[in-house]
This record gives sequence, structure tokens and C-alpha cells, in this order.
Amino acid sequence: MGIIIKPSDLQFRYPRKKETRERPKFKGKPDPNPFDRDDLYEVIPMFEAVMNALETIDGQVLHRMEEVLNEDVPRFVTSREEVFDCLLGTMEGILGACRRQAG
Repeated sequence: MGIIIKPSDLQFRYPRKKETRERPKFKGKPDPNPFDRDDLYEVIPMFEAVMNALETIDGQVLHRMEEVLNEDVPRFVTSREEVFDCLLGTMEGILGACRRQAG
């Protein structure tokens, strides 16, 4: 699908850690590198990967995923692949429940 998320698409503001901006970002699993949920340059590629996996471009899904990351994903979930799995699984559950209610 290849969704591209801009900072203006997000409902929350994230710090831009310029010192880590050029480091490789999440491209998919496996990726045991630490995930910095407080860095815009880490958050956007993660959200893009999850949105692509969900095959959606819905802004409401993106905003709900931000809420999940900031409110529901425990801080002990630290690697990029763990965060990806957690976000994807949670969002699949939320979207599945919404589809069942609508249908």
C-alpha cells in the first residue's frame, strides 16, 4: 500500500530527536532494536508499517493507534518488533470489533 504519514496527520506532538534522525528506522520484522516512542522520527515509520499491514489509510485509525501507543502499550514493550506486534494486534482487535458491530 505504501502509506506516507506526515507530522501534520498526527493528533499528538512528538519531539524531533535530530541526533538520531539519520539512524535506520523500522522497516519490518525482525527488528530487535529499541523503539523510542518519544521520537517523531521513530513513531512515523512504525505507524506507517502498522497502517500498511492493516491495509488502511483512515485517519481515525491512525489517531486511535496513537492513543493505543500513548495510553495502552506498556513501557516494558521496548523493541521495535514488540511494539509493531502489540500495535498491530490491538488495532486488528479494535477494527474487528468495530466491523462486527457495524455489520
